[in-house]
Amino acid sequence: MVTKSLELIFDFGSPNAYLCMKALPELLDRTGADLIITPCLLGGIFKATGNKAPMIQYADAPAKLAYENLEMRRFIERHGLAKFRLNPHFPVNTLAIMRGAIVAADEGTLDDYVDAVNRAMWEEGLQMDDPEVIATFLSANGFDGPALLARTQEPGIKAKLVQNTEAAVARGVFGIPTFFVGSEMFFGKDRLAQVEEALG
Repeated sequence: MVTKSLELIFDFGSPNAYLCMKALPELLDRTGADLIITPCLLGGIFKATGNKAPMIQYADAPAKLAYENLEMRRFIERHGLAKFRLNPHFPVNTLAIMRGAIVAADEGTLDDYVDAVNRAMWEEGLQMDDPEVIATFLSANGFDGPALLARTQEPGIKAKLVQNTEAAVARGVFGIPTFFVGSEMFFGKDRLAQVEEALG
């Protein structure tokens, strides 16, 4: 039996990436697909592609921004994501926690790390660009926070995040969440039906 894979280009800075990840388990169950999380730096993707966050991109188009927010509320209601809260420190510089994701991937704990840090960012509203907050939170959630943070300074860890980001841009990625089913790319939480069709 051929195993199907769904790749997610991911950064904790995207609230829509959090929302997608909470909606994915049922889709993965229905399709029998495995999820591959590829940590990338959203700021680097924006810089390389000229794209901007919706709150900046649509700052002069309030009706468009209002509609983006309406779509988010609809998605939250449809999937029962009652724990979601916009982070009061948003936008958060995710460099440290994304390097942390590279460390977690290297140590075989990426899934647990993503679950925990997503919760910190989009449920608990923590300031996850403050090293003390990061270390304390990780240590309270099954990780050695100081040791993990120390590893984020390793040249190989830094380089891997850059490589992931550059490779994503080379594949046509301009924002997060972006999904790949094979070579087929899908952007945004509103494409999950198409993603499921492609996995079918």
